[in-house]
Amino acid sequence: MIKGIKRTGTIAILTCLVTSAAIAQVGKPFIHDPSTIAECDGKYYTFGTGSGGLISKDGWTWEKGGVRPGGGAAPDVLKIGDRYLVAYGATGGGLGGGHNGRILTMWNKTLDPDSPDFKYTEAIVVASSDGTEDCDAIDPGLLLDPTDGRLWLSYGTYFGFIRLVELDPKTGKRVEGNEAINIAIDCEATTMMYQDGWYYLLGTHGTCCDGPNSTYNIVVGRSRKVTGPYLDNMGRDMLKGGGKMVIAAGGRVNGPGHFGRLVLGDGVEKMSCHFEADLDQSARSVLGIRPLLWKNGWPVAGDLFKEGTYEIESERRGYALELTVDFTRMPGGMRGFNRDNNEPIKPVASQQLADVIKLWPTGNIDVRIGDYMFRPHQKWTITAVPEAGGHLGGPYFKIVIEGTDRALAATADAEVITVPKFTGAQEQLWRIDQLTDGTYRIMPKVIPGLNKNLALVSAGDSTPTLGEFDMKSDNSKWNFKAH
Repeated sequence: MIKGIKRTGTIAILTCLVTSAAIAQVGKPFIHDPSTIAECDGKYYTFGTGSGGLISKDGWTWEKGGVRPGGGAAPDVLKIGDRYLVAYGATGGGLGGGHNGRILTMWNKTLDPDSPDFKYTEAIVVASSDGTEDCDAIDPGLLLDPTDGRLWLSYGTYFGFIRLVELDPKTGKRVEGNEAINIAIDCEATTMMYQDGWYYLLGTHGTCCDGPNSTYNIVVGRSRKVTGPYLDNMGRDMLKGGGKMVIAAGGRVNGPGHFGRLVLGDGVEKMSCHFEADLDQSARSVLGIRPLLWKNGWPVAGDLFKEGTYEIESERRGYALELTVDFTRMPGGMRGFNRDNNEPIKPVASQQLADVIKLWPTGNIDVRIGDYMFRPHQKWTITAVPEAGGHLGGPYFKIVIEGTDRALAATADAEVITVPKFTGAQEQLWRIDQLTDGTYRIMPKVIPGLNKNLALVSAGDSTPTLGEFDMKSDNSKWNFKAH
């Protein structure tokens, strides 16, 4: 939300669980207090404080253009049936100098401002605060309970309690006679989600609206009941300031706030937020999208994939993806068994690309999976291809043998090979998604002549191919290890 710089009484400095650099989306992803990202007719939308929002055709490049009337602050959006429900806060949060806030809801058939069906309904008030009570009606978050279809809205800031009310999923109005319930304190910008029998309450903790000096971070508690109590991993109640860290500052961005969850498929989830300051983009507030992981029943932000040179290791057995070439022995033999212990110790150079590349075929080379020996035919350099666009949460990558332009590619037979030179062809572009268990899914952007999404899988201990992704099978999962 937008308000003056604030500091809670006893905010401890919390250790960052995610230390890698967080790469902001490209284009002009400038936004504050973004809503959960919603997909509509093949495009992605998020709305922020003010009346506007961002649009993306691929989930990676974002530009302004989203339209949301009513102004105010910190909206949320949720698709229910074939309509979109938007909630936002008017006044409150210190906007205009007071805490007399209102939460409003409105509907639209589409989020596309160019559609003939684009028209918001008249906004209705579903919660309010009078400026003196122990709550500030701002920062709404929506949850449609998948277990019973009931609709809930959380709201509030540091100025008092976080509260929960029930809405009618057909009208967006507050359920008649419903009384607000206090569920947390010492946070703001809350939202909720459901997973495996637990309700999770995500809240933004720390200070905002101070650019690179903002200390925003996102914390979580969980409950077996939607109405709470919400306890963190140490058993602390969020009504008493508890909360387990989900994401804090890292790399060149700080102040993550306003959590949103996106489930893209079995085992593939993303989280959205804003970062109060991206130091590489004039310390502006930017949209962030990260993998969402689940560890011991708790959500935590994953890492955006970093360019580099890696062993690509199959989760199936721990073997490595490699070129199908003859193994070239290094000079020397066994060193041990009664050798003179006083013999001078000398480092032995690793096998180099120049030692073997002339022995490799010059055309296409198949790939296989084998024991990792830190040899040149097992080292893959992975680099983003900016001109190729991207997907929700990441760019496309090229995967080449280190020191060469020999590129991994998908074939029309749904197999994988390497071609002598990377050309930018779509079958040479790869999507890399961190899965909810921390491993990775690797998928070609296109399989020639096949309109189907397949992933790199280990069909056997030594056989890579392309096949249906199965989150329950280690055959579909990979790890990247820098050596």
